[in-house]
Amino acid sequence: MKQIFGRRKASKSADKELVGGGRHAVLNQQSGSGVADLSGQQQVLSGTGHAYGSGNRTGFQESRINDALFSSYFRPLPTIKDVPNTEKQNLLIIKLNMCCTLFDFSDPTKNIKEKKIKMETLMEILDYVKTANTKFPEIVVEGITKMISANLFRTLVIPPREKKALQAFDLEEDEPLMDPAWPHLHIVYELLLNFVQSAETDAKLAKRYVDHSFILRLLELFDSEDLRERDYLKMVLHRIYGKFMVYRPFIRKAINNVFYQFIYETEKHNGIAELLEILGSIINGFALPLKEEHKLFLVRTLIPLHKARCISMYHRQLSYCITQFVEKDGKLADTIIRGIIKYWPVTNSPKEVLFLGELEEILEATQPSEFQKCMVPVFCQVARCFNSSHFQVAERALFLWNNDRVESLIRQNSKMILPIILPALEKNIHGHWNPAVQSLSLNVQKLFSDREPELFAECVLKYEEDKVREEELKLKQAAAWKRLDEIASAKVTCGEAVLVSPPLPRQPSGV
Repeated sequence: MKQIFGRRKASKSADKELVGGGRHAVLNQQSGSGVADLSGQQQVLSGTGHAYGSGNRTGFQESRINDALFSSYFRPLPTIKDVPNTEKQNLLIIKLNMCCTLFDFSDPTKNIKEKKIKMETLMEILDYVKTANTKFPEIVVEGITKMISANLFRTLVIPPREKKALQAFDLEEDEPLMDPAWPHLHIVYELLLNFVQSAETDAKLAKRYVDHSFILRLLELFDSEDLRERDYLKMVLHRIYGKFMVYRPFIRKAINNVFYQFIYETEKHNGIAELLEILGSIINGFALPLKEEHKLFLVRTLIPLHKARCISMYHRQLSYCITQFVEKDGKLADTIIRGIIKYWPVTNSPKEVLFLGELEEILEATQPSEFQKCMVPVFCQVARCFNSSHFQVAERALFLWNNDRVESLIRQNSKMILPIILPALEKNIHGHWNPAVQSLSLNVQKLFSDREPELFAECVLKYEEDKVREEELKLKQAAAWKRLDEIASAKVTCGEAVLVSPPLPRQPSGV
């Protein structure tokens, strides 16, 4: 019995020493002695040489002695709720330091006990942040941000894709990488999210630790293969943008730089859709009139994003951002539409279908005066899509007439649009291989003929005249080639030398 009670007393005294030691460490750190774990240097566990927050996830593999030392260090501590109020902060700092220790999650058989203790400790800290009813002091803010940095900021593991990013391939076909450390990481992300949006987090105090470097390293994590991580990052960055108003221009510029690197260098990034989703809500909040900075962002970044081969991964979010600009400032419609036509795909049919859908959304938000500025290039491109050998492209272009708003704009400007599209419609009706495309082309043609028969008859007459002239030109060209062929054959028969002049440089079609 004495031995049993002696062991209980020893364990209780050890816990008190640990809590008391943490309190003295915190007090020493506050007084500037540098003894506490939150000093400028990273904490190193005696006998192992491993630094807390060093980013080394394989530090627990070296020897059994090290594992034993870590096991002795990672013993359960009293919960924060169970200690007096005077000791809560000290115990919280101790637990934050414990959670700075990183484990190798690629091997599930290692450090099972320690990982479990760390997970329980993280859950306890998360609960503390959620239920806090007083402002977090600076030492707690510093401890939380350092622990978050130690766990989240790491080198991402990106599997080799054998330069597939430079080829036309669908990223959705690749299986996404799931981080084995996610059971712990998601608690850390939840902690960061609650810490940022907590009313007890003073923005002026927190910005000393949630600084430019912190934000840039968060942005680097958007390239993670794990969709779950990118979803948390999206929420966290959005909350930071809302809480720290002083960082808003910096965050927009940093996101812009990520896009520049994607567009002009790598054309490979996993988080473009999430970043565009954040920007969609930011653009929605832009004040009117739009600043020149925001218009430049549209022209230099958002429009060039259309040229990437893997646009299907983020096109929905990009289209939303583009449409927001049109709704904010209708005068930008012409610039946007001409920019999209500039990057219109030639041989990528699925991408053409996406572009036609986006074009419809933009036209739906375009004012009639702005529509008149760009309708000629728009319907020249639409007419080319009518005659696409890919039936989905032709169908999607013909479906524009199902949109009441777009159909109204076309009806108001039919004198300019009908002569552009009528040759393509006639070609489809008499020569397209797909019956559905033929039927849709006939329906569109009938709309014009029923609504404006005089204009339609005039356009048909002009089309027939142009067709006759084209046939006559082809006959003249064929006759000229035949005559040249006969002259050349006659000279060869007579034994005369045939002089072949060097080919003249081809003149541009517009000259």
